[in-house]
Amino acid sequence: MNHVYRVQEYKALFYRLFLAYLFYFVARVLFFTYNSEFLEVDSIGEFMSLYYHGLAFDTTAILYMNLLFIFLSVIPIFINTKKGYQRVLFWVYFVFNLIAYATNFADFIYYKYTYARTTVAVVDVLKNEENKGGMFFRFLLTYWHVFALFLITASLWVYLYKKVKIKEVARTDGKLKYVLFSLLSFVFIGVMIVGGIRGDFKKSTRPINVIDANRHVEKVQHGDLVLNTPFAIIRTYGKTSFKKVDFVSQEVVQNNFVPVKQYANNPETKPNVVLIITESFGREYWGCMNQNKNIPGYVSYTPFLDSLAKHSLVFDNAFANGTKSIHGMSSILAGIPSFKDAFTSSPYPNQDIQSLVSILNEEGYDTSFFHGAPNGSMGFLGFGNILGYDHYYGKTEYNNDDDFDGSWGIWDEPFMQFMKDELDKKEGPFFGTVFTVSSHEPYMVPSQYEGKFPKGTIQIHQTVGYTDYAFKRFFEEAKKSPWFDNTIFVITADHGNQVAYDEYRRVINRQANPILIYKPDGSLTGIDSKLAQQIDIYPTVIDMIGYDKPFRSWGRSLIGDDKVEPYTISYINNNYIMQRGHYILTFDGKQATGFYDIEDKNLDNNLINKRNKEMNSLETACKAFLQDYFERIIDKKLNIKK
Repeated sequence: MNHVYRVQEYKALFYRLFLAYLFYFVARVLFFTYNSEFLEVDSIGEFMSLYYHGLAFDTTAILYMNLLFIFLSVIPIFINTKKGYQRVLFWVYFVFNLIAYATNFADFIYYKYTYARTTVAVVDVLKNEENKGGMFFRFLLTYWHVFALFLITASLWVYLYKKVKIKEVARTDGKLKYVLFSLLSFVFIGVMIVGGIRGDFKKSTRPINVIDANRHVEKVQHGDLVLNTPFAIIRTYGKTSFKKVDFVSQEVVQNNFVPVKQYANNPETKPNVVLIITESFGREYWGCMNQNKNIPGYVSYTPFLDSLAKHSLVFDNAFANGTKSIHGMSSILAGIPSFKDAFTSSPYPNQDIQSLVSILNEEGYDTSFFHGAPNGSMGFLGFGNILGYDHYYGKTEYNNDDDFDGSWGIWDEPFMQFMKDELDKKEGPFFGTVFTVSSHEPYMVPSQYEGKFPKGTIQIHQTVGYTDYAFKRFFEEAKKSPWFDNTIFVITADHGNQVAYDEYRRVINRQANPILIYKPDGSLTGIDSKLAQQIDIYPTVIDMIGYDKPFRSWGRSLIGDDKVEPYTISYINNNYIMQRGHYILTFDGKQATGFYDIEDKNLDNNLINKRNKEMNSLETACKAFLQDYFERIIDKKLNIKK
């Protein structure tokens, strides 16, 4: 009667699902191995505890990926033990499971750049890339060891799957019992699947989400070890975090951030503005940004920028407001940070946005965006059009593939010379923005410069040296142009990249970002160590050009705005992070999950049980920011003139 009750089939089903759990465990071990320096697990026991909490998230991902396989395994039909049917099950099982499983392996490498499990938002980044095939094959070649590990584990998974076979059964008797028992089993298994996907059976709780991983951890980065990548992708598919919240009064919003600002600076002439957003050029690599950090054995890879810094205003305590290039573009140019979801990937970027571009257009500036990659790459052309740039100069306009790096775009040195030549044609005033490309994986330099720049201790160091040299060449030539002396130069980065020093492995410092402002007349110099962030660049430039009308901004002018207390805000490991005053706040979207001393950049000592007035004020400020942020974006109030 075993064939009536389908004992061998259910045993095989549970064995095959068990294999998925086993290999998700293997993937978690490998993920930790590749990223141990950032995840900071102190013992095997701690790892196993995190794995235990991760089982709920594994269950959700595994059940989602195996819904069709389970359905086909348990439906009461009379051919399900036949070899042909079992072959169909085999392919259904591995097509779905291995596609999902492969995303974990991609995060072995990608996590080092985003410090978060990959979500569906990565699709919004990739869809703007023309050379997806080339990028994929370059990834396979560069990180062949990851691909090899995937093939080995996948092959072992297939081998173990085949170790348990279903013997063919002739359905000649007990067919009614077979159908009835199968239907009961089907209902029972269905109920268990619903509970497994939700995370529990409680009516009062919602299905577990990405943020729930942080309920079980003391260190915020451990949430990414609890999670798995298929879960993160599934739970963010078709979802947006852009929802209004109602925390505080408008008076609290106004007192904390003055979201509508007005300055009264009056320069004698309208200065040109050149904004340089440097790819992956985190604060760690700049010697001028680390003079006061006391990092043992520190080496700078930016000799030119360090020399320029002596005649500039340097912000050595600045931070990025996101982790991806497009996050940097919206933060720097429009003062709009990105958190759980990128603003540019939300349903709301296609609206009238008051920004650095729109205001400079209003003031009669010629506005241009330069990016040496194929036109449209990274979504820059589309968002640039929304902001209102007059001109876009990409690889197409450069029109010389001899200078193509073979991966991302035109090498920085010749492309910045191209930008200089184009700016020479402007009558002024002008606003030129360039987004560089060379200081990026695969960390190559032009063949004629092989050996010219220090290799350093990590791959990016050589390319940092090359891009620094590109800056040197640009400034050497720009000094010969008549527009140079009446130009404000702002140099920053989109985000950091590879890490060489422990100081920058600390959770908060993973978003450490440089800001440097240079005026050729030497009127702006020194080091400012107050908190600063990318969204401060927009109001700072508006202040410096003498714009005296009201405008929208959550940042502050770095050269004279004392109405907004210096702060930073970002999103790390499924928590909003706000720094202000003496403390760092972690906030899950509803309430504070931690308070830390402002110097505790690794978030080691949670002070939430010692709450004081300043901590409460910081939580209120975070709520005020998020309330105004989501309201203005959703209600399309990003231009106060509308």
